[in-house]
Amino acid sequence: MKLSATVVCIGEILWNVLPTGRQPGGAPFNAAVYLHQLGLPAQLVSRIGDDELGRELLAVSTQRGLNPDLIQRSKTHLTGVVKANVRSGHEVQYKVVEPVAWDYLRYTAEAVAAVSQAQVVVYGSLVARSAAARETLYRLLQHALFRVFDVNLRPPHYSREVVKYLLRQATLVKLNSQELAEIMGWLGQPATEATALPWLAGRFNIQAICVTKGAGGATLWTDSQFFHCPSFNEGAPPTIGSGDAFLAALVASQLQGRAPDDCLRRACAAAALVARQATVSPTLTNQAIDALVDSPTDGQFTKATDSLPAH
Repeated sequence: MKLSATVVCIGEILWNVLPTGRQPGGAPFNAAVYLHQLGLPAQLVSRIGDDELGRELLAVSTQRGLNPDLIQRSKTHLTGVVKANVRSGHEVQYKVVEPVAWDYLRYTAEAVAAVSQAQVVVYGSLVARSAAARETLYRLLQHALFRVFDVNLRPPHYSREVVKYLLRQATLVKLNSQELAEIMGWLGQPATEATALPWLAGRFNIQAICVTKGAGGATLWTDSQFFHCPSFNEGAPPTIGSGDAFLAALVASQLQGRAPDDCLRRACAAAALVARQATVSPTLTNQAIDALVDSPTDGQFTKATDSLPAH
């Protein structure tokens, strides 16, 4: 794939309300921002309220280099808000307010054109919590060439049936170890990576699956092979947005035609760089990723010696 490839992210844009104040967020929004920072044209398909919070989000989107043309405006519903609390050990708890504007995401000709022309479309489970936005997402995915499912389970805003449908649409799936365990439990299968990832890929016809494990790094399964990379943060836990940076770097690296091991290393490095920045709007650059990946003491990549069948 070429660097001129475009990525469309579908889903929520919102305000995270933290004890320290408000910050813009939503996994699809964050991923689009980081993709832009890594030099890839990215657009966000979302919906905000015609209110002060919405206007502020539009301004933030523009400031961070995103084209806001596909962010719809609603006169009947408010801009999305999430109340986030960071507990001991950096565990984040989310209370996602509903209904809000992005729950009523509309299927438009402009969104169809963007999705059809994109080389990669990124989506998650949260935008599918409402019937209206879920129908829009399902219809848009029919036009996508390469579909990346960032699972992002947020209780109680998902169902087994919807998540399984979204898995079936995916070319690449990114999820964390807790989400893998929950999904495999639904399916009556063990969650051990060595057997779970090939089984899940065979069951849902997925080309590649990436499991993030916080301080434990990440595992990528693709082409019947496993690739492992430890965390670059020496056991430090992830922070809000680091998973979105991971996904952005993983997608960007694949679009650059990099090998799977390099894609995984760069994704882990991106997550670490964002986690290290104590700022509302972390920045991510290819130069910083290069420097961290090339560091002799960080992120020692390993490749599993055994290949497994796809089923």
